[in-house]
Amino acid sequence: MKIAMIIVSSLLTLAAFASAGAKLSKSPQVIEGMTHVGVKENQVPLLALLEIAGGVGLLVGFALKDLGRLAAVGLVLYFAGAVVAHLRIKDNVATLAPAFVLFAISVGTLVLQIGR
Repeated sequence: MKIAMIIVSSLLTLAAFASAGAKLSKSPQVIEGMTHVGVKENQVPLLALLEIAGGVGLLVGFALKDLGRLAAVGLVLYFAGAVVAHLRIKDNVATLAPAFVLFAISVGTLVLQIGR
């Protein structure tokens, strides 16, 4: 179970860091996608910092269980918000899928973090 937690947490950390990097680089495609769901351009760096904090929390959480669990909760809420933002504007499945996959991985991470 611990190995699964490490693998899934690491995958989520990499995904969060990659997503944050795309936001911080102000990729036109990312900015367009964010504004499409109602995020203002000046809010994008804050969202990137939340993803980085969640990823760092998961990494440090390998040593500090409670921090890992809190980071997983934070990322579940973050990606749930992303899914809700897409559903609110009735995005199609292809556009919603990345947010939903990251939400599902974050839920799996939380379950594994709690079960360790």
